[in-house]
Parts: sequence; C-alpha cells; structure tokens
Amino acid sequence: MTIFYWLMGVLIVGTFVPSVFYLMLYAVTGEHACQRRAKALWNVSRVLTLFGINLLIWGHVVVGLWRIWFP
Repeated sequence: MTIFYWLMGVLIVGTFVPSVFYLMLYAVTGEHACQRRAKALWNVSRVLTLFGINLLIWGHVVVGLWRIWFP
C-alpha cells in the first residue's frame, strides 16, 4: 500500500500544483487558455483524489473480508 500512497500522492500533487499555477497566470494575464488548463488540471486532480480514496476504502474492505473468511 505504501507504493499506492506515494503514486497517488505524486499524481494528485502533480496535477494540483500546475492547476494553481495556471490559475494564478489566468488571474494575472486574463488569458482564457490558462483558465481552460487550470480547469482541466483541477478536474483531473479531483478525479484522481476521489479514485484514490475510493480504492483505498474498498481495498481495506476486501482485505478485512479476506481475513475474516480465511484466517
């Protein structure tokens, strides 16, 4: 699970930080391409976060059930 935590952390931070950067660029320049990039990266970051949390929860459920059924 440690590899999963690191992988999801790198992916989430790797999309969140550029999203904030492009949002700041949009605030400074007003260029709509920066706004579109910020929105797209924010959406990817949100999807990755929700996917990671969902997989984390269901992974623990499956491991718990496995340990109950096969002690």
